[in-house]
Amino acid sequence: QVQLVESGGGLVQPGGSLRLSCAASGVIFRNYAMAWYRQAPGKQRELVAATGRSGLTTTYADSVKGRFTISRDNAKITVYLEMNNLRPEDTAVYYCNAKLGSYPPPGNSWGQGTQVTVSS
Repeated sequence: QVQLVESGGGLVQPGGSLRLSCAASGVIFRNYAMAWYRQAPGKQRELVAATGRSGLTTTYADSVKGRFTISRDNAKITVYLEMNNLRPEDTAVYYCNAKLGSYPPPGNSWGQGTQVTVSS
């Protein structure tokens, strides 16, 4: 079972930037595809971005294309989500996910989540 710990959330003004990190442990990290999901109040959890085992392949939700970038460092067993030009509609709890195989759907391993609030 993968253990995942997210960090980097917070309060930011519209147009601002944040960088989320997700540290993994308990498994051979390079064997896992990784993804970021988010869940806003009253809404279903949705896939934001995903990357393959090597980091060479990525996929994004249409709503974040051109603004968010997912990356991974297999040496540091960490996956990142760089978020730029943030909008109020990006406000949500962001979760890290790991799975053997490709996205979607999500794997069974989730982090505890980190809150991102975009507000002036």
